[in-house]
Amino acid sequence: MTATTVDDHAAGVSAGRVSVPRGYRFELVKLVSQWRIRLLVLACWIAPGLFVAAVSGQSTLPTDTLFGRWMHATGWAGPLVMLGFAGTWALPLLTSVVAGDVFASEDRLGTWRHLLVAVRSPRRIFAAKALASLSVILLLVAGLACSSVVGGVLAVGNHPLAGLDGHQLTPGDAAGKVLLAWVCVLAPTLALAAIGLLGSVALGRSPMGLLLPALVALAMQVAQMLPLPVAVRLALPGYAFIAWNGLFTSPAQLGPLLIGIAVSLVWAVLATTLARLLFLRRDFTNLSYDGSGRRALTTGLLPLVVLVALTVTVVAVATPSVGSGIRQDKVQRSLATEFAHLYRLQTEQLNRPDVTEARLRATAACNKSAGHVTAEGPGNDWRCVVSWHLPGVEAVGTAVYQLDVTSDGRFVADGDGPKEVNGYFLVRTPTGDAPNPLWQFDGNVDLLSTAPKG
Repeated sequence: MTATTVDDHAAGVSAGRVSVPRGYRFELVKLVSQWRIRLLVLACWIAPGLFVAAVSGQSTLPTDTLFGRWMHATGWAGPLVMLGFAGTWALPLLTSVVAGDVFASEDRLGTWRHLLVAVRSPRRIFAAKALASLSVILLLVAGLACSSVVGGVLAVGNHPLAGLDGHQLTPGDAAGKVLLAWVCVLAPTLALAAIGLLGSVALGRSPMGLLLPALVALAMQVAQMLPLPVAVRLALPGYAFIAWNGLFTSPAQLGPLLIGIAVSLVWAVLATTLARLLFLRRDFTNLSYDGSGRRALTTGLLPLVVLVALTVTVVAVATPSVGSGIRQDKVQRSLATEFAHLYRLQTEQLNRPDVTEARLRATAACNKSAGHVTAEGPGNDWRCVVSWHLPGVEAVGTAVYQLDVTSDGRFVADGDGPKEVNGYFLVRTPTGDAPNPLWQFDGNVDLLSTAPKG
Protein backbone atom coordinates (compact mmCIF):
# COMPACT_ATOMS: atom_id res chain seq x y z
CA MET A 1 0.00 0.00 0.00
CA THR A 2 2.86 2.35 0.87
CA ALA A 3 4.68 1.53 -2.38
CA THR A 4 1.51 2.25 -4.35
CA THR A 5 1.11 5.63 -2.66
CA VAL A 6 4.71 6.56 -3.39
CA ASP A 7 4.33 5.54 -7.05
CA ASP A 8 1.13 7.54 -7.40
CA HIS A 9 2.80 10.60 -5.86
CA ALA A 10 5.78 10.25 -8.22
CA ALA A 11 3.45 9.94 -11.18
CA GLY A 12 1.62 13.06 -10.07
CA VAL A 13 4.86 15.00 -9.80
CA SER A 14 6.03 13.82 -13.21
CA ALA A 15 2.65 14.66 -14.70
CA GLY A 16 3.49 18.35 -14.52
CA ARG A 17 4.29 19.40 -18.05
CA VAL A 18 7.70 20.82 -18.84
CA SER A 19 7.38 24.31 -20.37
CA VAL A 20 8.67 25.04 -23.86
CA PRO A 21 11.45 27.38 -22.59
CA ARG A 22 12.69 24.71 -20.21
CA GLY A 23 12.52 22.04 -22.90
CA TYR A 24 14.28 24.41 -25.28
CA ARG A 25 17.17 24.90 -22.85
CA PHE A 26 17.41 21.15 -22.37
CA GLU A 27 17.49 20.47 -26.13
CA LEU A 28 19.98 23.28 -26.72
CA VAL A 29 22.33 21.84 -24.11
CA LYS A 30 22.02 18.42 -25.74
CA LEU A 31 22.93 19.86 -29.13
CA VAL A 32 25.92 21.91 -28.06
CA SER A 33 27.24 19.04 -25.94
CA GLN A 34 27.79 16.98 -29.10
CA TRP A 35 31.41 17.10 -30.24
CA ARG A 36 30.51 17.55 -33.92
CA ILE A 37 28.33 20.61 -33.14
CA ARG A 38 31.13 22.12 -31.07
CA LEU A 39 33.57 21.55 -33.90
CA LEU A 40 31.17 23.19 -36.36
CA VAL A 41 30.73 26.23 -34.13
CA LEU A 42 34.49 26.54 -33.72
CA ALA A 43 35.08 26.12 -37.46
CA CYS A 44 32.40 28.65 -38.45
CA TRP A 45 33.78 31.30 -36.10
CA ILE A 46 37.45 30.85 -37.03
CA ALA A 47 37.95 29.21 -40.45
CA PRO A 48 36.22 31.84 -42.68
CA GLY A 49 38.37 34.67 -41.34
CA LEU A 50 41.58 32.70 -41.85
CA PHE A 51 40.46 31.67 -45.35
CA VAL A 52 39.57 35.22 -46.42
CA ALA A 53 42.79 36.63 -45.01
CA ALA A 54 44.90 33.94 -46.67
CA VAL A 55 43.24 34.27 -50.08
CA SER A 56 43.38 38.08 -49.98
CA GLY A 57 47.13 37.89 -49.53
CA GLN A 58 47.74 35.63 -52.52
CA SER A 59 48.75 36.81 -55.96
CA THR A 60 46.05 34.68 -57.61
CA LEU A 61 42.44 35.48 -56.70
CA PRO A 62 39.25 33.40 -57.20
CA THR A 63 38.13 35.49 -60.17
CA ASP A 64 35.54 32.88 -61.13
CA THR A 65 33.68 33.75 -57.92
CA LEU A 66 31.51 36.83 -57.61
CA PHE A 67 33.54 39.71 -56.09
CA GLY A 68 36.61 37.47 -56.00
CA ARG A 69 38.59 39.81 -58.26
CA TRP A 70 38.14 42.65 -55.71
CA MET A 71 39.63 40.80 -52.71
CA HIS A 72 42.91 42.71 -53.07
CA ALA A 73 41.11 46.05 -53.14
CA THR A 74 38.75 45.92 -50.15
CA GLY A 75 38.03 43.81 -47.10
CA TRP A 76 34.32 43.77 -47.95
CA ALA A 77 34.80 41.51 -50.97
CA GLY A 78 35.93 38.55 -48.84
CA PRO A 79 32.63 38.18 -46.91
CA LEU A 80 30.74 38.14 -50.22
CA VAL A 81 33.01 35.46 -51.64
CA MET A 82 32.41 33.45 -48.47
CA LEU A 83 28.66 34.07 -48.81
CA GLY A 84 28.68 32.59 -52.30
CA PHE A 85 30.51 29.52 -51.02
CA ALA A 86 28.23 29.22 -47.99
CA GLY A 87 25.06 29.34 -50.08
CA THR A 88 26.37 26.63 -52.38
CA TRP A 89 27.94 24.22 -49.90
CA ALA A 90 28.29 25.25 -46.28
CA LEU A 91 24.73 26.20 -45.33
CA PRO A 92 23.07 23.11 -46.86
CA LEU A 93 25.57 20.87 -45.05
CA LEU A 94 25.15 22.72 -41.75
CA THR A 95 21.36 22.42 -41.87
CA SER A 96 21.73 18.71 -42.64
CA VAL A 97 23.98 18.07 -39.65
CA VAL A 98 21.86 20.09 -37.21
CA ALA A 99 18.19 20.02 -38.27
CA GLY A 100 18.42 16.78 -40.26
CA ASP A 101 19.47 14.83 -37.19
CA VAL A 102 17.63 16.48 -34.31
CA PHE A 103 14.76 13.94 -34.29
CA ALA A 104 16.53 10.98 -35.89
CA SER A 105 19.12 10.88 -33.10
CA GLU A 106 16.39 9.96 -30.61
CA ASP A 107 15.37 7.05 -32.88
CA ARG A 108 18.93 5.77 -33.08
CA LEU A 109 19.44 6.01 -29.33
CA GLY A 110 15.96 4.71 -28.46
CA THR A 111 15.34 7.57 -26.01
CA TRP A 112 11.86 8.69 -27.08
CA ARG A 113 10.07 7.00 -24.17
CA HIS A 114 12.36 8.68 -21.63
CA LEU A 115 11.82 12.06 -23.25
CA LEU A 116 8.06 11.58 -23.38
CA VAL A 117 7.92 10.60 -19.72
CA ALA A 118 9.89 13.71 -18.80
CA VAL A 119 8.06 16.23 -21.00
CA ARG A 120 4.68 14.51 -21.46
CA SER A 121 3.79 16.57 -24.53
CA PRO A 122 4.86 15.76 -28.11
CA ARG A 123 3.89 19.29 -29.13
CA ARG A 124 6.30 20.82 -26.64
CA ILE A 125 9.00 18.36 -27.62
CA PHE A 126 8.68 19.36 -31.27
CA ALA A 127 8.72 23.08 -30.45
CA ALA A 128 11.77 22.71 -28.20
CA LYS A 129 13.74 20.67 -30.73
CA ALA A 130 12.84 22.96 -33.63
CA LEU A 131 13.82 26.10 -31.70
CA ALA A 132 17.05 24.56 -30.44
CA SER A 133 18.15 23.50 -33.93
CA LEU A 134 17.21 26.95 -35.27
CA SER A 135 19.32 28.65 -32.59
CA VAL A 136 22.36 26.54 -33.40
CA ILE A 137 21.98 27.20 -37.14
CA LEU A 138 21.73 30.96 -36.52
CA LEU A 139 24.87 30.76 -34.38
CA LEU A 140 26.72 29.00 -37.19
CA VAL A 141 25.58 31.52 -39.83
CA ALA A 142 26.55 34.43 -37.58
CA GLY A 143 29.98 32.87 -37.17
CA LEU A 144 30.48 32.57 -40.93
CA ALA A 145 29.49 36.20 -41.46
CA CYS A 146 31.39 37.78 -38.57
CA SER A 147 34.55 35.76 -39.07
CA SER A 148 34.77 36.52 -42.80
CA VAL A 149 34.16 40.24 -42.20
CA VAL A 150 36.85 40.46 -39.53
CA GLY A 151 39.31 38.49 -41.66
CA GLY A 152 38.71 40.62 -44.74
CA VAL A 153 38.84 44.02 -43.02
CA LEU A 154 41.93 43.17 -40.98
CA ALA A 155 43.78 41.66 -43.95
CA VAL A 156 42.92 44.23 -46.63
CA GLY A 157 41.30 47.21 -44.98
CA ASN A 158 38.04 49.16 -44.88
CA HIS A 159 38.04 50.42 -48.47
CA PRO A 160 35.30 51.17 -51.04
CA LEU A 161 33.76 48.30 -53.00
CA ALA A 162 32.78 48.30 -56.67
CA GLY A 163 29.19 47.15 -57.19
CA LEU A 164 27.94 44.87 -59.94
CA ASP A 165 27.13 47.89 -62.10
CA GLY A 166 30.54 49.46 -61.49
CA HIS A 167 29.41 52.20 -59.07
CA GLN A 168 31.59 52.69 -56.03
CA LEU A 169 30.18 51.86 -52.60
CA THR A 170 31.64 53.75 -49.67
CA PRO A 171 32.96 51.56 -46.84
CA GLY A 172 29.84 52.33 -44.80
CA ASP A 173 27.49 51.43 -47.66
CA ALA A 174 29.49 48.29 -48.41
CA ALA A 175 29.31 47.20 -44.76
CA GLY A 176 25.54 47.72 -44.65
CA LYS A 177 24.90 45.80 -47.86
CA VAL A 178 27.22 42.95 -46.91
CA LEU A 179 25.34 42.58 -43.62
CA LEU A 180 21.99 42.77 -45.43
CA ALA A 181 23.11 40.12 -47.93
CA TRP A 182 23.94 37.72 -45.09
CA VAL A 183 20.59 38.44 -43.43
CA CYS A 184 18.77 37.72 -46.70
CA VAL A 185 20.22 34.21 -47.00
CA LEU A 186 18.68 33.34 -43.64
CA ALA A 187 15.36 32.80 -45.44
CA PRO A 188 16.54 29.95 -47.73
CA THR A 189 18.59 28.60 -44.81
CA LEU A 190 15.38 28.37 -42.77
CA ALA A 191 13.71 26.58 -45.69
CA LEU A 192 16.48 23.98 -45.77
CA ALA A 193 16.36 23.65 -41.98
CA ALA A 194 12.62 23.00 -42.16
CA ILE A 195 13.23 20.36 -44.85
CA GLY A 196 15.80 18.86 -42.48
CA LEU A 197 13.21 18.69 -39.71
CA LEU A 198 10.76 17.05 -42.10
CA GLY A 199 13.32 14.48 -43.22
CA SER A 200 14.41 13.78 -39.66
CA VAL A 201 10.81 13.12 -38.59
CA ALA A 202 9.61 11.28 -41.69
CA LEU A 203 12.62 9.03 -42.32
CA GLY A 204 13.51 8.13 -38.74
CA ARG A 205 16.97 6.66 -38.26
CA SER A 206 17.51 6.38 -42.01
CA PRO A 207 20.60 8.34 -43.16
CA MET A 208 18.50 9.84 -45.96
CA GLY A 209 16.87 12.12 -43.40
CA LEU A 210 20.27 13.52 -42.54
CA LEU A 211 21.17 14.04 -46.20
CA LEU A 212 17.82 15.46 -47.34
CA PRO A 213 18.60 19.22 -47.00
CA ALA A 214 21.91 18.81 -48.84
CA LEU A 215 20.28 16.76 -51.61
CA VAL A 216 17.43 19.25 -52.01
CA ALA A 217 19.95 22.13 -52.15
CA LEU A 218 22.00 20.27 -54.77
CA ALA A 219 18.90 19.64 -56.88
CA MET A 220 18.00 23.34 -56.72
CA GLN A 221 21.54 24.33 -57.72
CA VAL A 222 21.34 22.05 -60.75
CA ALA A 223 17.97 23.59 -61.64
CA GLN A 224 19.46 27.09 -61.42
CA MET A 225 22.15 26.13 -63.93
CA LEU A 226 19.59 24.95 -66.47
CA PRO A 227 17.99 27.36 -68.97
CA LEU A 228 14.64 27.31 -67.16
CA PRO A 229 12.03 30.09 -67.36
CA VAL A 230 12.41 32.82 -64.77
CA ALA A 231 9.16 31.84 -63.06
CA VAL A 232 10.47 28.34 -62.35
CA ARG A 233 13.79 29.64 -61.06
CA LEU A 234 12.19 32.14 -58.70
CA ALA A 235 9.74 29.52 -57.42
CA LEU A 236 12.59 27.54 -55.84
CA PRO A 237 13.85 28.67 -52.42
CA GLY A 238 17.44 28.13 -53.54
CA TYR A 239 17.23 31.24 -55.73
CA ALA A 240 17.44 33.43 -52.63
CA PHE A 241 21.00 32.14 -52.14
CA ILE A 242 22.07 34.06 -55.26
CA ALA A 243 19.46 36.84 -55.49
CA TRP A 244 21.41 38.99 -53.00
CA ASN A 245 23.50 40.01 -56.02
CA GLY A 246 20.83 42.57 -56.80
CA LEU A 247 21.70 44.54 -53.66
CA PHE A 248 24.96 45.63 -55.28
CA THR A 249 23.50 47.55 -58.20
CA SER A 250 22.09 51.07 -58.32
CA PRO A 251 19.15 51.07 -58.19
CA ALA A 252 19.03 47.76 -56.35
CA GLN A 253 17.41 44.84 -58.19
CA LEU A 254 15.06 43.94 -55.36
CA GLY A 255 12.33 42.10 -57.28
CA PRO A 256 14.01 38.68 -57.55
CA LEU A 257 15.41 38.99 -54.02
CA LEU A 258 12.06 39.74 -52.39
CA ILE A 259 10.34 36.96 -54.32
CA GLY A 260 13.10 34.51 -53.36
CA ILE A 261 12.80 35.45 -49.68
CA ALA A 262 9.01 35.16 -49.73
CA VAL A 263 9.14 31.74 -51.43
CA SER A 264 11.77 30.53 -48.96
CA LEU A 265 9.69 31.60 -45.96
CA VAL A 266 6.60 29.86 -47.36
CA TRP A 267 8.65 26.69 -47.81
CA ALA A 268 9.97 27.01 -44.25
CA VAL A 269 6.47 27.37 -42.78
CA LEU A 270 4.97 24.55 -44.84
CA ALA A 271 7.81 22.08 -44.27
CA THR A 272 7.82 22.79 -40.52
CA THR A 273 4.05 22.34 -40.36
CA LEU A 274 4.28 19.03 -42.20
CA ALA A 275 7.07 17.85 -39.92
CA ARG A 276 5.00 18.73 -36.86
CA LEU A 277 1.95 16.95 -38.27
CA LEU A 278 3.93 13.76 -38.94
CA PHE A 279 5.59 13.94 -35.53
CA LEU A 280 2.31 14.24 -33.66
CA ARG A 281 0.85 11.30 -35.55
CA ARG A 282 3.72 8.87 -35.11
CA ASP A 283 3.50 5.79 -32.91
CA PHE A 284 6.02 6.19 -30.08
CA THR A 285 5.26 2.72 -28.71
CA ASN A 286 6.89 1.08 -31.74
CA LEU A 287 10.55 0.74 -30.80
CA SER A 288 11.46 -0.44 -34.31
CA TYR A 289 10.02 2.67 -35.98
CA ASP A 290 12.01 3.49 -39.11
CA GLY A 291 10.10 6.27 -40.84
CA SER A 292 6.54 7.07 -41.80
CA GLY A 293 6.57 5.17 -45.09
CA ARG A 294 3.66 6.05 -47.32
CA ARG A 295 2.56 8.83 -44.98
CA ALA A 296 5.90 10.57 -45.55
CA LEU A 297 5.17 10.60 -49.28
CA THR A 298 1.58 11.80 -49.10
CA THR A 299 1.95 14.21 -46.18
CA GLY A 300 5.56 15.28 -46.67
CA LEU A 301 6.49 15.25 -50.35
CA LEU A 302 3.28 15.90 -52.28
CA PRO A 303 2.44 19.22 -50.54
CA LEU A 304 5.90 20.55 -51.45
CA VAL A 305 5.40 19.51 -55.09
CA VAL A 306 2.04 21.28 -55.09
CA LEU A 307 3.72 24.34 -53.56
CA VAL A 308 6.26 24.47 -56.39
CA ALA A 309 3.50 24.33 -59.00
CA LEU A 310 1.52 27.00 -57.16
CA THR A 311 4.46 29.38 -56.76
CA VAL A 312 5.46 28.95 -60.41
CA THR A 313 1.93 29.93 -61.42
CA VAL A 314 1.80 32.92 -59.07
CA VAL A 315 5.22 34.24 -60.11
CA ALA A 316 4.44 33.78 -63.81
CA VAL A 317 1.17 35.72 -63.49
CA ALA A 318 2.45 38.43 -61.15
CA THR A 319 5.76 39.26 -62.88
CA PRO A 320 7.11 39.70 -66.43
CA SER A 321 8.91 36.39 -66.17
CA VAL A 322 8.25 34.71 -69.50
CA GLY A 323 11.34 33.09 -70.98
CA SER A 324 14.88 33.40 -69.66
CA GLY A 325 14.63 37.08 -68.75
CA ILE A 326 17.93 37.74 -70.58
CA ARG A 327 17.32 40.00 -73.56
CA GLN A 328 19.58 41.98 -75.85
CA ASP A 329 18.44 45.38 -74.57
CA LYS A 330 18.98 44.37 -70.95
CA VAL A 331 22.50 43.10 -71.60
CA GLN A 332 23.38 46.23 -73.55
CA ARG A 333 22.03 48.55 -70.88
CA SER A 334 23.78 46.70 -68.03
CA LEU A 335 27.12 46.58 -69.85
CA ALA A 336 27.04 50.24 -70.88
CA THR A 337 26.14 51.38 -67.36
CA GLU A 338 28.91 49.37 -65.76
CA PHE A 339 31.47 50.42 -68.37
CA ALA A 340 30.72 54.09 -67.67
CA HIS A 341 31.16 53.66 -63.91
CA LEU A 342 34.39 51.69 -64.28
CA TYR A 343 35.71 54.13 -66.90
CA ARG A 344 35.50 56.86 -64.26
CA LEU A 345 37.35 54.59 -61.82
CA GLN A 346 40.08 53.95 -64.40
CA THR A 347 40.32 57.69 -65.11
CA GLU A 348 40.84 58.39 -61.42
CA GLN A 349 43.47 55.66 -61.07
CA LEU A 350 45.37 56.95 -64.11
CA ASN A 351 45.19 60.57 -62.82
CA ARG A 352 43.29 61.79 -65.85
CA PRO A 353 40.67 64.57 -65.86
CA ASP A 354 37.38 63.32 -64.39
CA VAL A 355 34.34 62.94 -66.62
CA THR A 356 30.80 62.11 -65.54
CA GLU A 357 28.77 59.16 -66.79
CA ALA A 358 26.25 61.55 -68.35
CA ARG A 359 28.94 63.20 -70.47
CA LEU A 360 30.42 59.86 -71.51
CA ARG A 361 27.06 58.78 -73.00
CA ALA A 362 28.21 55.16 -73.10
CA THR A 363 26.16 52.73 -75.18
CA ALA A 364 26.59 49.08 -76.11
CA ALA A 365 25.65 47.01 -79.16
CA CYS A 366 25.56 43.26 -78.53
CA ASN A 367 24.88 40.16 -80.59
CA LYS A 368 24.98 36.45 -79.92
CA SER A 369 26.82 33.83 -82.00
CA ALA A 370 27.89 36.56 -84.45
CA GLY A 371 24.26 37.41 -85.14
CA HIS A 372 23.31 33.92 -86.32
CA VAL A 373 20.85 33.41 -83.46
CA THR A 374 18.43 35.64 -81.60
CA ALA A 375 20.28 37.77 -79.07
CA GLU A 376 18.67 36.44 -75.90
CA GLY A 377 19.25 33.80 -73.26
CA PRO A 378 22.42 32.66 -71.45
CA GLY A 379 25.62 31.65 -73.20
CA ASN A 380 29.32 32.44 -73.58
CA ASP A 381 28.90 33.60 -77.17
CA TRP A 382 27.81 37.18 -76.54
CA ARG A 383 29.94 39.86 -78.23
CA CYS A 384 29.46 43.54 -77.46
CA VAL A 385 30.93 46.80 -78.73
CA VAL A 386 30.82 49.67 -76.23
CA SER A 387 30.92 53.25 -77.53
CA TRP A 388 31.46 56.44 -75.56
CA HIS A 389 32.23 60.13 -76.05
CA LEU A 390 34.83 62.28 -74.34
CA PRO A 391 34.23 66.02 -73.94
CA GLY A 392 36.06 68.04 -76.56
CA VAL A 393 36.92 64.94 -78.65
CA GLU A 394 35.01 64.37 -81.89
CA ALA A 395 36.07 60.75 -82.37
CA VAL A 396 33.88 58.11 -80.72
CA GLY A 397 35.71 55.65 -78.50
CA THR A 398 34.94 51.96 -78.91
CA ALA A 399 35.88 48.83 -76.99
CA VAL A 400 35.04 45.18 -77.64
CA TYR A 401 33.95 42.71 -74.97
CA GLN A 402 33.25 39.01 -74.96
CA LEU A 403 30.48 38.15 -72.50
CA ASP A 404 29.66 34.91 -70.71
CA VAL A 405 26.09 35.27 -69.41
CA THR A 406 24.76 32.63 -67.00
CA SER A 407 21.14 31.60 -66.46
CA ASP A 408 20.80 33.66 -63.28
CA GLY A 409 21.68 36.89 -65.11
CA ARG A 410 25.28 37.19 -63.98
CA PHE A 411 27.80 37.94 -66.71
CA VAL A 412 31.58 38.15 -66.96
CA ALA A 413 32.86 40.73 -69.45
CA ASP A 414 36.32 40.07 -70.90
CA GLY A 415 38.05 42.94 -72.67
CA ASP A 416 39.02 42.22 -76.28
CA GLY A 417 40.64 45.49 -77.30
CA PRO A 418 41.84 48.07 -77.77
CA LYS A 419 44.57 47.15 -75.31
CA GLU A 420 45.06 50.65 -73.95
CA VAL A 421 41.38 50.74 -72.91
CA ASN A 422 40.34 47.27 -71.79
CA GLY A 423 43.52 45.24 -72.12
CA TYR A 424 45.53 43.86 -69.23
CA PHE A 425 47.83 46.34 -67.53
CA LEU A 426 48.44 47.36 -63.94
CA VAL A 427 47.23 50.63 -62.43
CA ARG A 428 48.21 52.12 -59.10
CA THR A 429 45.50 52.18 -56.44
CA PRO A 430 45.46 53.17 -52.75
CA THR A 431 45.85 49.49 -51.88
CA GLY A 432 48.65 48.78 -54.37
CA ASP A 433 48.93 47.82 -58.02
CA ALA A 434 45.81 46.21 -59.46
CA PRO A 435 44.64 45.06 -62.91
CA ASN A 436 42.94 47.55 -65.19
CA PRO A 437 39.31 47.73 -63.93
CA LEU A 438 38.01 47.69 -67.53
CA TRP A 439 39.87 44.49 -68.40
CA GLN A 440 37.54 41.94 -66.79
CA PHE A 441 34.54 42.57 -64.57
CA ASP A 442 31.34 40.95 -63.30
CA GLY A 443 27.88 42.31 -63.99
CA ASN A 444 24.25 41.48 -63.41
CA VAL A 445 21.17 41.54 -65.64
CA ASP A 446 17.83 42.20 -63.94
CA LEU A 447 15.71 39.22 -65.01
CA LEU A 448 12.47 40.99 -64.05
CA SER A 449 13.24 44.33 -65.65
CA THR A 450 10.27 45.74 -67.58
CA ALA A 451 12.27 48.16 -69.70
CA PRO A 452 11.07 48.22 -73.32
CA LYS A 453 12.97 46.31 -75.92
CA GLY A 454 15.51 48.30 -77.86
